[in-house]
Amino acid sequence: MASQTELRRFTSNLADELDSAALYDTLAQAEKQEDKRRVYAELAAAERRHADIWAAKLKANGVPVRAHRVGAKTRMLRALARAFGPDFVLRSVAASEMADRDKYAGQPDAAQMSAEERHHADIVQEVANRNKGLSKGGAIAAAESWHRGVASGNDLRAAVLGANDGLVSNFCLIMGVAGAGTDSKTVLLTAFAGLIAGAASMALGEWLSVTNARELARTQIAKERDELDHMPDAERHELALIYQAKGIDAAEARRVAAQIMRDKDKALDTLTREELGLDPRELGGNPWTAALASFTLFAIGAMFPAIAFLWASGAQGIAQCIVLSGLGLAGIGVFTSLFNGRGALFSAVRQVLIGMIAAGCTFGLGKLLGVSLS
Repeated sequence: MASQTELRRFTSNLADELDSAALYDTLAQAEKQEDKRRVYAELAAAERRHADIWAAKLKANGVPVRAHRVGAKTRMLRALARAFGPDFVLRSVAASEMADRDKYAGQPDAAQMSAEERHHADIVQEVANRNKGLSKGGAIAAAESWHRGVASGNDLRAAVLGANDGLVSNFCLIMGVAGAGTDSKTVLLTAFAGLIAGAASMALGEWLSVTNARELARTQIAKERDELDHMPDAERHELALIYQAKGIDAAEARRVAAQIMRDKDKALDTLTREELGLDPRELGGNPWTAALASFTLFAIGAMFPAIAFLWASGAQGIAQCIVLSGLGLAGIGVFTSLFNGRGALFSAVRQVLIGMIAAGCTFGLGKLLGVSLS
């Protein structure tokens, strides 16, 4: 008979596996590419096989297995995958799989599942890397210093952190001004000035970041074109190495590389994708779209602490500001759990505590300065 600790472990493992199976089922349903859909379906089936093992252990110990309720974190990922497509959440899923790849390492009755979980993590990471244009040929690019520095982040992560920047910065600004004893109208004016100023600054920063990335990408492609013109043999050799890294026989890789090199435009496109990890059609995205998204996300976050002063004032306005900001911080914390590998509750509590401590410091500083200046 298993101990209570073991039964709790069986129950937790069962819930984790069923959550994973539900998530991969959703990814498979939402995926349009047949090969990726098949991968997600196979992962879902594997997770259900693992779940059956833990369910059997519980039943063997006389514990009834209840209908599973999918966790909040998994429900969010499934909703986002349905709304925006599997690729939108894939980096978050990959990060979670990597964080959990050794969850069975210390469980002697799960040795086979431990190996399979590590394999699952590697599979999802490989699919995510393919989406970002990465390849084993990227190792060749790393040897040339001017190829470094271009990378793209996760869209979901950027969205959540953009809203977090707006909420925390404006919350702290409002608390600092309110702590100084400023009247509510001035607090409200300061809040919306901080919203516009911060959102504009973020938008400009994002525009510059994307524009610089595009310019760097163009520079890299121009240098690759120059190498093709002046060092075709070296570039043909690099192409052959890239294809060998993909598992192609050395002789066949050299033949394919030589064939591609006959058309310089095709060779440049191939080297740009395989060696630099860049899509010539994208080159880091649209700076104007990125700027607008950054402005919007920052503004949405900054609105949480500001809107309370539209209908409340004084201590009541400050209290409502704290409550609304706390709710916003908790929501952001839950979303950060999608890509940091931690639990939703832990991430929410941590986010609220950090935000409240920062706001408390600015409130105290504002009160101190308000008294001294008056």
